[in-house]
Amino acid sequence: MPDYSLTRDRVETYFDRTATQTWERLTSHEKVSRIRETVRKGRDQMRALMLSRLPQDLRGARVLDAGCGTGAMASELALRGAQVTAVDISPQLIDIAKRRLHPALTTQVDFHAGDMSDPALGRFDFTLAMDSLIYYRDADIGRVIDNVANRTAQSIVFTVAPRTPFLMAFFTLGKLFPRSDRSPTMIPHDAARLARHCPGALTKVGRITSGFYISECLEHRT
Repeated sequence: MPDYSLTRDRVETYFDRTATQTWERLTSHEKVSRIRETVRKGRDQMRALMLSRLPQDLRGARVLDAGCGTGAMASELALRGAQVTAVDISPQLIDIAKRRLHPALTTQVDFHAGDMSDPALGRFDFTLAMDSLIYYRDADIGRVIDNVANRTAQSIVFTVAPRTPFLMAFFTLGKLFPRSDRSPTMIPHDAARLARHCPGALTKVGRITSGFYISECLEHRT
């Protein structure tokens, strides 16, 4: 998967070298700009929406937090009683997540720096992937979902950037800049088209729009 590998390496470089401090602040309780505050609010709403698809009591369940970032989702899952495998392509973000995790939850969360589709991560009851697939093309997302679905017993809840006029304009504008001079660009997706690349049933859960944060939640069941 050459396209997937190139994008994955680009995402790793962005979050591990360019945007680590920005991302750390955005996902904290520190004061940020109005624009980033809308993004923070949108991410909080999306996290809650995704978690609503899982049982409130997750004792005995194994959950993959695919693209865990600074660890907010992993913490919420652990508070529900889940055993969480939290993986992110960025070792820097993994370090932040480890520092932020409440000491009482450390036995419930196993952090890994690496690829979310690595079979060595094991098998799970549920998989959550919040905004970690937004930079990939539909065929690559389909392959990742297929890979993870083979090791997920119940459902995969993930997000994509929807095909809205605003995001399509943003995506088109991003193409005008040399690839080496810009951060990874979100690729907007149509859920119906994406479903053709994902084996099993793909359902729209909901869309969150908060200022510059626009994300659509989908649920995959085999």
